[in-house]
Amino acid sequence: DVVLMDVHMPEMDGLEATQLILQEHASSRQPRVIAMTAAAMPADRTRCIEVGMQDFLAKPIQLPELVTVLQRCQVQIDLR
Repeated sequence: DVVLMDVHMPEMDGLEATQLILQEHASSRQPRVIAMTAAAMPADRTRCIEVGMQDFLAKPIQLPELVTVLQRCQVQIDLR
């Protein structure tokens, strides 16, 4: 499974949500969490990776970048 996680959300941000999701699943069953955020500075990426997200996409999302990230997750996609 892959979760596209918005980092800046009301009430619970994506960093906290990711930590909870990863805690609730055994390490062998954890979904891959991909950060999606307009905050695209290197420090933002580092924070996302530190909490357990596997990859990072800056908004606005570009289709080629999304495809690359999903391929890294070994997700089969069909763009037709």
